[in-house]
Amino acid sequence: MYCSKCGTAIAQGAVFCSSCGQPVNPPFASAPSAPVFGTPVPPIPGPYGGVSPAPRFPQSAYAGFWLRVVAHLIDGLLAGIAFAIVFLAGIASVGIGYFKDLIRETNNPEDIFTPGLIAIIFLLCAISIVMMWIYYAWMESSSHQGTLGKMALGLIVTDLEGRRITFARASGRYFSKIITGLIPLGIGYMMAGFTEKKQALHDMIASCLVLRKV
Repeated sequence: MYCSKCGTAIAQGAVFCSSCGQPVNPPFASAPSAPVFGTPVPPIPGPYGGVSPAPRFPQSAYAGFWLRVVAHLIDGLLAGIAFAIVFLAGIASVGIGYFKDLIRETNNPEDIFTPGLIAIIFLLCAISIVMMWIYYAWMESSSHQGTLGKMALGLIVTDLEGRRITFARASGRYFSKIITGLIPLGIGYMMAGFTEKKQALHDMIASCLVLRKV
């Protein structure tokens, strides 16, 4: 080994050049074995003692677009069942007779939407939004790290380091889906199919990853 500054031969194991005092870069260890899920990939030695960038997780660890679609469909089905229960509970609390009288006494279909009925509709919508927010944020920040749909397919939500996310970040990820949904043609969601880390737009906004358990 020779000094990169003055060219003087350097003894094995030396830390500094004996001639000019230039620090000697330590030799790098052999290449690491294949990483286990959740274990960051160590840096790869680069030329001139530098370090080449390496992905933090193997590419196979990221959840693909279609896996996420199936998980979303499962969650959507469960959400539909929950909303139906809330809707029926709302009707039961008002009374079926109220709706029968409303329809019988209304000659014009447009008159059905009375202020009371509109208030009930808005209340049900608000309840459904809060329920979905609590469901996603609580489940993804829990020890399960994913909704029931994701759990069924072995998917988890993490931060960029592979750690469990907080309720606040999970909430931010959920409400960031509003921005994702504003992108035409669903491109914000389809980004999970072609970005490097399989992130949709809301994942990037919240600095989250969706990973597969292996």
